[in-house]
Order: sequence, then C-alpha cells, then structure tokens
Amino acid sequence: MSRIHSGRKGRSGSHRPYPPAKPAWVTLERAEVVEEAVKLAKSGLNSAQVGTTLRDGFGIPSVRAVTGARLTALLAENGVKPDLPDDLQALLKRVVHLQRHLETHPKDLSNRRGLNLMESRIRRLAHYYRQRKLLPENWSYTAATAVLQVE
Repeated sequence: MSRIHSGRKGRSGSHRPYPPAKPAWVTLERAEVVEEAVKLAKSGLNSAQVGTTLRDGFGIPSVRAVTGARLTALLAENGVKPDLPDDLQALLKRVVHLQRHLETHPKDLSNRRGLNLMESRIRRLAHYYRQRKLLPENWSYTAATAVLQVE
C-alpha cells in the first residue's frame, strides 16, 4: 500500500498486542477506572490524554485490558462524548495553525501545499464520519468553521 500524498510506499506501523486480562499489578477495579476516566474527560482532556494520564498516573497500561472496552466507548456510555472525533479535532487544530502562519507568510508555498493536503484529508475523514453517523449530515469543512470549532 502506498501513502496518500507521496510517491513512496511507506511501512505499516506495529501494533501493541493487547493482553487478554488485566495485569497483576493493577489494583483498580473496572468501576474505579471508568469513574477516573470520566472525571478526567470532564476536566477537558481528550481520550488520548485521558489514556496517557491513566497510564502515567495510575499505572494502567491499557484501559481496554482492565475494563474490556475501549476508552472512547466507555466515555460515550457515560455521556462524555466529544462534539467532534479526536483525530478530526487534531487536524482542524493543525489547519488553523497553518492558516495563521500563511497569513503572515503568504509566499510559503510548501506550507500552502501542506494546508491543501490537510484540508483534503479533513474532507475525506468528514465523509467517513458522516457515513457512520458520528457527524451530522450537514457538517462540512470551511476555514471559518475550523477556527470557531478549535477555539
């Protein structure tokens, strides 16, 4: 398989094998992990930051191994679902940063190409999420809405 925006082949990344059961050193039970994750998510962290905090602060290597479900699914069950999926939110944040850069540096053509590639990636991702009903049907990407959704 080749990469989307380059002529190179690329390599697939390795995936961490998930253990079937929780490790012996984890003393927290499923309900405690879910409660802590919901509390962290309500404080404003996204799911990746919640997972990192649980790993570093509580010694939970994998929420999925302890609870039996993915972190985003647990957060959605408890009513802490974000407006936009995390990967789309991160792309919008990068696009807004690049737009501000290009306002002050209009001749930066390599970054203008990068902005075009990122915007096309956002449109493809939005199409995917609209098909799976994770985004409203009328949601579409524009530069103005990206600024409003990031801030």
